[in-house]
Amino acid sequence: MSSSKLDPVARRPLPSQVVKDDESALVAAAKAGDISAFETLVGRYERKIFRLTQNITQNREDAEDAMQEAFLKAYEHLQSFEGNSRFYTWLVRIAVNQALMKLRKRRPNVVSLDEEVNTGEDMVPREVEDWGPSPADRYAQTELSEILTKVIGDLDPPFRIVFQLRDIEELSTEETAEALGLSVPAVKSRLLRARLKLRQTLNQYFRRGENK
Repeated sequence: MSSSKLDPVARRPLPSQVVKDDESALVAAAKAGDISAFETLVGRYERKIFRLTQNITQNREDAEDAMQEAFLKAYEHLQSFEGNSRFYTWLVRIAVNQALMKLRKRRPNVVSLDEEVNTGEDMVPREVEDWGPSPADRYAQTELSEILTKVIGDLDPPFRIVFQLRDIEELSTEETAEALGLSVPAVKSRLLRARLKLRQTLNQYFRRGENK
């Protein structure tokens, strides 16, 4: 059965590539007391959730703790999950909250995820909205990966988290907004800011490489 028959939201552009068709069945089984079904969900999403918490906290120990706490909370509150959204989206929101709590303990003045951001839309070039091929093609894949890891890590948390969910985890704009408790326009705004910052930083790397 296609996902579009299960959920009208699946007909929207850029659907998530993360969730599999049997997710709702696994959740139902887990709710009924089948621990192995929940363990299957953990195994399926563990690496993605860890990558998310690592990206937010920038600390492996905190990321592992946040991931574990997220799965524990999801299991403890599984009966309260009504299925109005995908389980993975719900899990992402729990994981983001746990990771942000870890981050705030180490960095009390970290920018809040809910803080309003002035994007200066009048100054944003329209053509930049298309995040197409970049000069990164001139670099070896391994070197590019190291560069991307660094520049993504340097983004402020509100922008880094949105970029992580949309462009790395491949959630749709609507799923990202739901997971973070943001409006769709706010997600689009932050994603654009993140992409602009990344392109600016990458271009600086490329220019330095050309001048060597």
